[in-house]
Amino acid sequence: MRIVQISDTHGLHHRLTDLPAGDVLVHCGDFCNQGDADEALDFINWFIEQPYSHKLFVTGNHDTCLWDAEGIEDLPKNVHFLQDRGVVIDGVSFFGLGCYHCTNCIPDKVDVLVTHEPPEGILDVSNKKHWGSIDILQKVLKTTPKYHLFGHAHEAYGILRGNSTVFSNAALTDNSGKLLFQTRLLEI
Repeated sequence: MRIVQISDTHGLHHRLTDLPAGDVLVHCGDFCNQGDADEALDFINWFIEQPYSHKLFVTGNHDTCLWDAEGIEDLPKNVHFLQDRGVVIDGVSFFGLGCYHCTNCIPDKVDVLVTHEPPEGILDVSNKKHWGSIDILQKVLKTTPKYHLFGHAHEAYGILRGNSTVFSNAALTDNSGKLLFQTRLLEI
């Protein structure tokens, strides 16, 4: 399974015209800039049209209009809003945690964990500050997913291979809001 990971597009998703081929497109949040419903709807319509068999997304700290949403009506069956829920695709389990939500809902067995926030101390430094969550770190260390996909810390774009988990920060914008056009392609 080929996973294309993006995050932190901040309303610039229409500029992503050359995404790599894959099976699953994952957006790790901050698809909005101001967080209003029009921005979110524009993103969702764009996301639905992307040529992937499955598309998954979670909220980021800028996606405030969807923070408390339990679901989104009328999404196609292959588009999954993973707000504190999971989905199994071709035998691979994905679980998404909404921004600033409690980690207790993360199951003990998951192949791919999708969050907006990074785990504390792992690809989480931006503007000389750690933006990671200690709760997410503790949960990842306990559950050991194969992949933990996230964004949020713009200057920490990269991959770190741990003992059991591959950590991937795919924030596509820098701190000035410039889209870097680098997407992440992972295979599981």
